[in-house]
Amino acid sequence: MPVVLENLGKRFGDGAPVLDDVNATIGQGEFVALLGASGCGKSTLLNIMAGLEAPTSGALEVPSDGAAFMFQDAALFPWLTARENVELALKLRGVGKAERRVKANELLDLVHLGGAGDKRPHELSGGMRQRVALARSLAQDRQLLLMDEPFAALDAITRDLLHDELERIWKETGRTIVFVTHNVREAVRLGQRVLLLSSRPGRVVEEWDVSEEHRTDAGLAGHLTGIITARLREEIRRHAK
Repeated sequence: MPVVLENLGKRFGDGAPVLDDVNATIGQGEFVALLGASGCGKSTLLNIMAGLEAPTSGALEVPSDGAAFMFQDAALFPWLTARENVELALKLRGVGKAERRVKANELLDLVHLGGAGDKRPHELSGGMRQRVALARSLAQDRQLLLMDEPFAALDAITRDLLHDELERIWKETGRTIVFVTHNVREAVRLGQRVLLLSSRPGRVVEEWDVSEEHRTDAGLAGHLTGIITARLREEIRRHAK
């Protein structure tokens, strides 16, 4: 089932609107990157798609089973092992104990952490903790995966490695992914499409299709990154006036 946003708006109390007239359709199995200046409503839009916030106006269609959410902070329980953190998401779904362990091990294998299941979060690097968080999100078994700057706090090399991992997992699982980022290069590396939100109130003002060649060829990726960066700067300058 696609995700459909129709004339979506959001304001808090009597304040100025955060989102206004947001329109977008995200196909099943599509990977969409969402860009915009700080404070333009990207995270609010994800919260609405996740059912954590209600829109003030407009309509929203999401898969009937809802969405899994992955945040910038891995937010793992420090007293649980990596495997137990993943198992917790399965337990909340009502999966039995024996099956939970098997499935958690499969998911840790999927994110290339099969040998780290017994380690606690403090024994893992930042990149490894984010992989556990990704496995936990996948354990929720939702078609729609929402990711709010999940790699922003990582160093460049680790982030690049996780880009490769996420792309592989997306292709293997067929999830629909909406990925919020401030990093234009990251958006071009991962997204089949890049949507740009205007400065507040946020609305989709431009989008770019990103071919496989643009995602993998450094020259093509750099050219498209430059185009999108220039457009993003226009939005930032407009908001500053």
